[in-house]
Amino acid sequence: MTKRNKWMVFGKRLAPGRERFLVACSFLLPLLFWCLISYVPFLWHPQVEVLEAGDSLYFKAGDRVERMVFAEENTRLEEEKQKTMSGRRVNPVYLPPPHRVARALYKAFVTPPQRDGDPWFYQSLLHSIMVVFEGFLFSSLIGAPLGVLCGFFSAFSKLFEPFIEFFRYFPAPVFGALAVAVLGINDAPKVAIIFIGTFFQQVLIMANTTRQVDFSLVEVAQTLGCKPFALLRRVVLPASLPKLYTDMRILLGWAWTYLIVAEVIGTSSGITWFINQQARYRIFENVYAAILILGFIGLGTDMLLARLGRLLFAWERGEHPFSSRKNKAGRETAKEAA
Repeated sequence: MTKRNKWMVFGKRLAPGRERFLVACSFLLPLLFWCLISYVPFLWHPQVEVLEAGDSLYFKAGDRVERMVFAEENTRLEEEKQKTMSGRRVNPVYLPPPHRVARALYKAFVTPPQRDGDPWFYQSLLHSIMVVFEGFLFSSLIGAPLGVLCGFFSAFSKLFEPFIEFFRYFPAPVFGALAVAVLGINDAPKVAIIFIGTFFQQVLIMANTTRQVDFSLVEVAQTLGCKPFALLRRVVLPASLPKLYTDMRILLGWAWTYLIVAEVIGTSSGITWFINQQARYRIFENVYAAILILGFIGLGTDMLLARLGRLLFAWERGEHPFSSRKNKAGRETAKEAA
């Protein structure tokens, strides 16, 4: 096999070292691009930060102006025999460099709020996590069982799916005013928006996954006299559970995408409130830090759930959930005995 074929394979996993290298590159390449446009002036840097205003009446030190405007003002000053401005090329204030965002990641947790009575950053973050958790929990408690029933029983499918197909095209935020009117202005309408945004999709996805069970397994069970609910419990659910679990992981990420919309309904709260406040103060490194923390939480949660799924459904790969640990323990015991 050529070197190129070792990388370009279909239907097979790459070597572990290559996989780790590509995973690292998926994060390092965007970071490299961010560093280039932040630290290499001639690549972009469309503005100029005024260091000395000279005799200009329109600008002062610290202002950021477009390069063309800066050049025109200096041309005017030269023509009038006045002292010109000096400056350095910079990016707009809404694109801080990586080192400032990295510093903000730490400072966000230890810096007190700018106004008395406002929540700390970690309090806003915990509030947002609870809103997502509650909305997705209520959605899953109803949507997952209903989706499985719709995928297994045609009667449930015809009764529920046509309306759900119709309703899922309504953007969840359009129900914001109604949710506030019915549930008040606290967290209940926020939870409701996340519920609406995930529930209807969840039912349809779960139903579709349930229908993908190998029908030969169903036929064998029916031949052996298995009744419908026993067939669902003993054949269909065990066969579809790993894929249903993966669907839940994907839908949890979907719930996070509705968070920002949900938190502006009623009283502003949570991480959305923090982001909006920092943007108002033009502290954009804190805005980026908050966004990155949401990504870290989402990715970390998904990796934890993926690891848990490999343990729970190890039998799909012909393994015992703790086989590697047992084998290791057995080897250590044999070594001690020897």
